[in-house]
Amino acid sequence: MHADLSRLTFRPERHYSAVVAQQGRVQLDADANEQTAIQLHRARTLAADLIGRHGGPRDAAGFRVEYIGGKHDIDTLHIFGGRYYVDGILVDADRPAPGTPVPDEDAEDTDDTADTAAPPSYWTYWDQPDAYRDPEKPGDRLPSPAQSPFVVYLNVWERSVTAAEDPALREVALGAAMPDTAARVKVVWQVLPLSLAELAIEDTDPSKEVVRAAFEKWAKGQALSSARLAARSERPDHADEDPCLVRPDARYRGTENQLYRVEVHAGGAAKDATFKWSRENGSVVFPVDELDGTWVQLASLGHDDKLDLDVGDLVEFTDTAYSSRLEALPLLRVEELDLPGRRVRLSAEPEPGVGRQPALNPFLRRWDHHEGPRRKGRTATLKGGAVPVTEGEWLPLEDGVEVYFAKGGAYRTGDHWLIPARTATGAVEWPADPARRPLLQGPAGIARHFAPLALVKGEEGAVDLRLAFGPLASSIPAADEATLAAEEQARREETAAEDPSHGRSQTTAEAEAAAEGDN
Repeated sequence: MHADLSRLTFRPERHYSAVVAQQGRVQLDADANEQTAIQLHRARTLAADLIGRHGGPRDAAGFRVEYIGGKHDIDTLHIFGGRYYVDGILVDADRPAPGTPVPDEDAEDTDDTADTAAPPSYWTYWDQPDAYRDPEKPGDRLPSPAQSPFVVYLNVWERSVTAAEDPALREVALGAAMPDTAARVKVVWQVLPLSLAELAIEDTDPSKEVVRAAFEKWAKGQALSSARLAARSERPDHADEDPCLVRPDARYRGTENQLYRVEVHAGGAAKDATFKWSRENGSVVFPVDELDGTWVQLASLGHDDKLDLDVGDLVEFTDTAYSSRLEALPLLRVEELDLPGRRVRLSAEPEPGVGRQPALNPFLRRWDHHEGPRRKGRTATLKGGAVPVTEGEWLPLEDGVEVYFAKGGAYRTGDHWLIPARTATGAVEWPADPARRPLLQGPAGIARHFAPLALVKGEEGAVDLRLAFGPLASSIPAADEATLAAEEQARREETAAEDPSHGRSQTTAEAEAAAEGDN
């Protein structure tokens, strides 16, 4: 997540069940965040174990899909409300109802029911809250079911949200000069189409079982990233020897603790992929008030010289929609600063359609690379403002921090790795083998989760591919007289077997037995 963190310490393989606070100790953000991660991991693992890969409650299952052909308009889907679980993650499709405004006292007493009519209870393919589909983009349109049926599926992932994207998170009582407080993690769901060809299904009328099996195979390939990265700290050849600033033997040469974030910018094979990096976990953002060509009016220019903007910085001009679409936009360079006016001039005008709607909360995100890493006497040229991925060799970032991309990786926009760098040790924190060789690691995120929803056949309707489960609890049956009598008889027989005298004294039992013998 793009947040101002010290580090992320949750490791499921360590099997910690709780974080225990100790008296008189410093409280860190990492401790509280690990407790949250432990609870989420346990709850979602339990839900996935009980429910399976995906499923919804039988009487309230969400994401029922109806295909609506566009006779005079563009094709769409109706996505109905309810709850659904994907890999244990709760996904809610209910559409919130708008509030009722107080009537205008000065207005005439007329029936304004038509003006306050409730919106539909379902989402459509085009207005679903986190997908931001655009009818003007051919790639966003639904396939034609008349040519071939297609599958509709649910794409679920999580992303961080700060006050830059949701101003309601900011406590205004703290004042504009104070930084924001806690960030949030949001479950993003997107209903998207998938052709049968992408699932390697040749049959034009496949059964549910065939579609589900093919989808599971496809989802496994999409959920796991083959990209691998390692990090280390290596003392530069021309390191600063001043022990007053950095220890002479330190391999990490920075003067402050940092959480480096290495994030894939443009995905694809290594020859096409690029990455960007930030020493602040990509958390330095600036809400945008207005865009005028290449000039950007900002709400603020930062709280100190470490978290501000300077000429030459590379920034990502984006908004809520493009953050959710996970599409790489060109990184732009800051060319000029107007400090009194809180304005910056960028090297080019941002992409059309990005940051033009205030409701989407546009913002600038600062990244800290300035040029490709110098290695072996050469400098890599930036591509779209990002650093080209070079596999099989160590690439320097800054202050002795280096990263290594394994060969043969396939890269996805948004995949990222976190590298804590500490001045106390003069090194970075990264897993290593007993010989202290850095270990290759998969991305820390983004974790993607998928579930099939329907096979759309056009006007014939949609074949429901969802799964449902019923409640575990049931009523306790009342015992009838026959059951009670049988239980009482069973108790008597058990007592008789254990005590033939049935609780009488030995003398009485012997006398009765003798009398029976005389008769």
